[in-house]
Amino acid sequence: MRHLRALFDHFTLALLAVIAVATWLPASGVGAAFFSGLTHLAIALLFFLHGARLSREAVIAGAGHWRLHLLVFACTFVLFPVLGLLLKPLILPLVGDALYLGVLYLCALPATVQSAIAFTSLARGNVPAAICSAAASSLLGIVLTPLLVMLLMGVDGAGGSQLDALLAIVLQLLVPFVAGQLARRWIGAWVTRNGGWLKSVDQGSILLVVYTAFSDAVLSGLWQSVSPSRLLGLTLVCCGLLALVLCLTRGLGRWLGLSVEDRITLLFAASKKSMATGVPMAQLLFAGSTLGVLILPLMLFHQIQLMVCAVLAQRYARRE
Repeated sequence: MRHLRALFDHFTLALLAVIAVATWLPASGVGAAFFSGLTHLAIALLFFLHGARLSREAVIAGAGHWRLHLLVFACTFVLFPVLGLLLKPLILPLVGDALYLGVLYLCALPATVQSAIAFTSLARGNVPAAICSAAASSLLGIVLTPLLVMLLMGVDGAGGSQLDALLAIVLQLLVPFVAGQLARRWIGAWVTRNGGWLKSVDQGSILLVVYTAFSDAVLSGLWQSVSPSRLLGLTLVCCGLLALVLCLTRGLGRWLGLSVEDRITLLFAASKKSMATGVPMAQLLFAGSTLGVLILPLMLFHQIQLMVCAVLAQRYARRE
């Protein structure tokens, strides 16, 4: 538990530092073009490593829990978007139009992979099922998230059609993932042995995307349009949304009579949203000037979900 908290705290501090650097030293001109190209390479590497890490044996072991997987998918791609729409009268006055669109984008994203598995393992839940659900959610999100973005937000992709945006996401995210899966036969053991510093590569890729996105947003007047009161309102919205989903998934698992292990998996796999997928995908779906505002709810929700789920996982771990 101590190691997990330390990791999350370090990443949170790194995110804050990147936002500060982007605020005071935003990339522009040739620098912006350089960071944009570097970001695309980093994203491809990120999903290549995701593919290389995922064990086919673990996926096969967890694939039989189809009922649990359907619940996770329904919560991720149906419950979250429905809540985002139903709660609009409460959310909109607190955050404004631009950040509300960011909340809708957050609701359309797939679940996390690494943290969902880590917390399920720590809480002594059904780890094989968590691996299968989280991985399948991430892959389904490559197709479902752009469709949900189109339905919820009326966005067809940055400067192109929905088909162009989907094709860009497939080339940027799915193709490297599949390449990593194919390469796992030769590099899987090496990736497992070097998981510690390769996690830094993952986080570095996300930080690079955040810096590029916030540089564009700062140059377009991000901090003039997002006031401290809006940030406070966004924090309340993210906390309330997470608490509501955690209560609903916990109650759903009990109502359906799932085992304790499966209820833990449902709780941690269905309540999270992936920044590793969401930030790169946003770069492909939205124009540069609006990107920083749209990923701000995701970044805040991500940190809140990690801190809250770390406490919950510890409580489950102490059960007899």
